[in-house]
Amino acid sequence: MSRLVERKCRELPAGTTALDAGQLKLLLAEVPGWALEPDGKRIAKTYEFSNFHQTMEFVNALAWVVHVQDHHPDLEVSYKRCRVVYWTHSVGGLSENDFVCAARIDALL
Repeated sequence: MSRLVERKCRELPAGTTALDAGQLKLLLAEVPGWALEPDGKRIAKTYEFSNFHQTMEFVNALAWVVHVQDHHPDLEVSYKRCRVVYWTHSVGGLSENDFVCAARIDALL
């Protein structure tokens, strides 16, 4: 399990910039299955389930985790899958907070 799951999202000071390509590569290695979107500013992962009930159990658990971290993703929910997309609006790209939440979401399973 990634060391990121032990971290907490933190408030980012004004002027914080998005992670650079080297930082992104290191952090992506810690969250298997998550991929950088073509725009280079977001990460995403799709989770597959056996039925709608399992999908909604996952979404509800995810909602609690991200609420506690106060860092919320975009979700695309359908019958047997949930796509989770993260980026940090205030930096116009990715921050460590996105990877902390990705690791915590993975830990649900």
